[in-house]
Amino acid sequence: MIPFLDLNQVNAPYLQAIEDAAVRVVRSGWYILGNELKTFEKSFAEYCDAAHCIGVANGLDAITLILLALDLPKDSEIIVPANTYIASVLPVSYLHLTPVFVEPDPRTMLIDPARIEQAITPRTKAIVTVDLYGRSCEIAPIIDLARMHGLKVITDAAQAHGATYEGEKVGTWADATAFSFYPTKNLGALGDAGAITTNDAALAEKIRYLRNYGSVIRYQNEYQGVNSRLDEMQAAVLSVKLPYLDGENVRRREIAGRYLRELQCRELTLPPADRINEDAWHLFVVRHPRRAELVAYLEKHGVQTNVHYPQPIHKQLAYKEYKDLHLPLTEQIHEQVISLPLNPVLTDDQVAYIIQTLNQFDHQ
Repeated sequence: MIPFLDLNQVNAPYLQAIEDAAVRVVRSGWYILGNELKTFEKSFAEYCDAAHCIGVANGLDAITLILLALDLPKDSEIIVPANTYIASVLPVSYLHLTPVFVEPDPRTMLIDPARIEQAITPRTKAIVTVDLYGRSCEIAPIIDLARMHGLKVITDAAQAHGATYEGEKVGTWADATAFSFYPTKNLGALGDAGAITTNDAALAEKIRYLRNYGSVIRYQNEYQGVNSRLDEMQAAVLSVKLPYLDGENVRRREIAGRYLRELQCRELTLPPADRINEDAWHLFVVRHPRRAELVAYLEKHGVQTNVHYPQPIHKQLAYKEYKDLHLPLTEQIHEQVISLPLNPVLTDDQVAYIIQTLNQFDHQ
């Protein structure tokens, strides 16, 4: 069986360095808000060409803290992609703001800038974009639109470490960008971890307070903050792996390029190939009208797949107030998407087998 993702293999090349870093952290006797975090924050900010990086507990908290720091009115509407993981939208709800779901571009499956403009009302205060599957959304026109209407832009780049748009890294375009370092990400920790990048010094300072109970000086609390800190152990692990991120993304692009060139299954819809060298290719997501049949076929022939994601947010029980909302494109996407194996440890022979097997689906 070719696994969808084997984290043991992914982390194996860095195992000794990770173990050395872990011992260093344990022996330091300092486990929260220490030098390991400062080192990683500096390195990741430089990597993203951003002025500031603030390490936090996870990607969901990253979005939440950005919105919390912006201190938007409680009746604010926040435009969000309809096609995304629920973590991109939960922070909006947590803060008693109103998510407004916008359909994607059918080609990229990312939020459609033209539809964003149609969704703006006097109550709209911000736009949350998501660089889903590792591809940056069309952020430039979205930024222009936001400036025209006086809106903030927050990007969820949890799946896009190292992706670029018009030659600039994700993490610099929006007012603030949220990252997750969940173990399966292109840059993955060994547990939950996240970060925020921004070029806004005042926003960065406020987020640093908010992540630590509203305090940067012990027992002096400037805000009603939360406990959301990237710990020393995870920061040390991420510092070990960050220098290898670009090389791993190159391998991801090589595999994606083979899929794009060689997959020839009749009803299969492939992702766009126009920005192959800018995408981080966290996931290779295809669409097929007979998903269940194709998934079962691949499983039978030793290829493990995944579905990101089987049910749209507005059809989840957690968002039952939207149960009558009809978003046909999003709903069709969630019925058809399949994620094929794509990670740096896949061998050329495994990639060839996946392609050959999938191409034979029409002839079974």
